[in-house]
Amino acid sequence: MKDKQQNDKPNLPTLFPYILSAMDQYYGVNEPYEEDEIERWWPIKSPELQNKKMKILITTFWEYPLIGGLQNYITSLKTGLENLGHSVHVIAPNHFPSSEMKALRDRYSEQFTQFFINRYGSCNSKILHNISKLYSYYMMLRDIDLSQYDIIHAQDRYTANVMGLLNQSYQKPLLFTPHGFMTQSRLKFNLMEKGSVEEIYFSAIDGQAIKNADQVIILCDVFRPILKKLGAEEYKMTTVYTGIDFGGGKIKKKSKKSQRNTVITCVSRLRPRKGHEYLFKALALIKDKLKNVEVRIVGDGEMRNTLEKQVSELKLKNVSFLGSREDIPKLLSESDIFVLPTTSDTLPISLIEAMFANQAILTTNCGGIPEIIKDNYSGFVVEPANPKQLAEKLSRLLRKESLRTELAGNAQAFALQHLSVSKMTQKIEEIYQSLL
Repeated sequence: MKDKQQNDKPNLPTLFPYILSAMDQYYGVNEPYEEDEIERWWPIKSPELQNKKMKILITTFWEYPLIGGLQNYITSLKTGLENLGHSVHVIAPNHFPSSEMKALRDRYSEQFTQFFINRYGSCNSKILHNISKLYSYYMMLRDIDLSQYDIIHAQDRYTANVMGLLNQSYQKPLLFTPHGFMTQSRLKFNLMEKGSVEEIYFSAIDGQAIKNADQVIILCDVFRPILKKLGAEEYKMTTVYTGIDFGGGKIKKKSKKSQRNTVITCVSRLRPRKGHEYLFKALALIKDKLKNVEVRIVGDGEMRNTLEKQVSELKLKNVSFLGSREDIPKLLSESDIFVLPTTSDTLPISLIEAMFANQAILTTNCGGIPEIIKDNYSGFVVEPANPKQLAEKLSRLLRKESLRTELAGNAQAFALQHLSVSKMTQKIEEIYQSLL
């Protein structure tokens, strides 16, 4: 009978005890829990490699390669480091057999469902989905020999947690780059309830990612106060702006003589937080000033039908939806004004592309944008979700070509000096070397 009870008892993975401790505190549970049945695997630490060039492991919790800002960042970093002579390996969940990953996720989903209900009386679906994927990724990664790498660079909080666990016996330099504001952002936009178990769970992951990292490379300074609240020390944070390789150097626009219209371009996913609706409201406010003006909306997404309907209702006949395009440098070479009306962002790649492309830029005070676009110097920066301000600044740009030229030139000069892939990888390489 005793053996049957033991066999019926659900497997209880406790690889990340700080997560369960945080949830226990939330639910007021003081009962100790037994260790899991997962075999922990602590390999023998190998001697440090003496290679002149580094072997670097970049990890991500999301699919790679894939279209998106994070994936573009990883590719740029990988290529830049390889151009410096280093060896770079990227690992993502989709690099493992999908059938094995699914089997693991199903297994942990079942086990954690039982565990959470038995321990807390309920089971949160978002937490269940995340923790099942977290444990599955750990199980696939644990067979990788980390001794072959000199540097491990996690590109999200989840792999920073997993690699922190796997790295305990190797003690390789572990770096963490957050590409978003994590739990704080979800609370801000009411995607997560303040004081909920979800906040407790994901905040525990945020805090441990910071704790595990020997150095946190941040994309812009706006991250600093957020990360400090999570326990990050100032000396462990280094800002390195995202760099891109755009068009092989300085981009020149086509001559105005062959271009009848003034072209306004917006390159962005069609998502609610990108703020297209406010751009269209702004255009409606200055409809009488849009003669010989063409507005190109580049990108696709779940908001496309809604936005096309809005444009139709506002009778904005000069707005065209071009969908996803792979010829962004060409489109920007034909453009005069770049507008990014985002309501939530970190450091948008499309904005950096526009800087290299010699665009007069109109954007919003979000994330790290004001760190690279100085209002009234290298572009106009307005408050998010403010059609009136957008309309006023857009009118000025349409009216004064000399102003567009001045702002665009200043933006391009900053990009050439600070926002290239070579500049980004050089700085990150220096951080890596300092940790060896």
